[in-house]
Amino acid sequence: QVQLVESGGGLVQAGGSLRLSCAASGRTFTSSTMAWFRQAPGKEREFVATIRWSGRTSTTYYADSVKGRFTVSRDNAKNTVDLQMNSLNPEDTAVYYCAATSRLLSIAVVTIMRQYDYWGQGTQVTVSS
Repeated sequence: QVQLVESGGGLVQAGGSLRLSCAASGRTFTSSTMAWFRQAPGKEREFVATIRWSGRTSTTYYADSVKGRFTVSRDNAKNTVDLQMNSLNPEDTAVYYCAATSRLLSIAVVTIMRQYDYWGQGTQVTVSS
């Protein structure tokens, strides 16, 4: 059974930065798709970013709302996926969730929640104005 644990959330002022980390345990994926989603109060959960890899090759994909500000990366040695968030604004306030699947998802479906088999519990990010 795969477990995902997010960390790194907190309170930050607008314009600031935070780095989230998602640690996977229970299985090491040689190929996989892992993603970050977020859910703001009163809103549906939405896609943020994804990283797909097979062996040493990886590709990333971002929601338009975070492109240029957020960066997703993977640490193979630690079996973690990080989300570096810069230039944060109050609209980024949400609970951020890590998701994973052992399948190498097509870019056409990486934004779809049901494509992911494993989910973390989420970490709160609050951006004050």
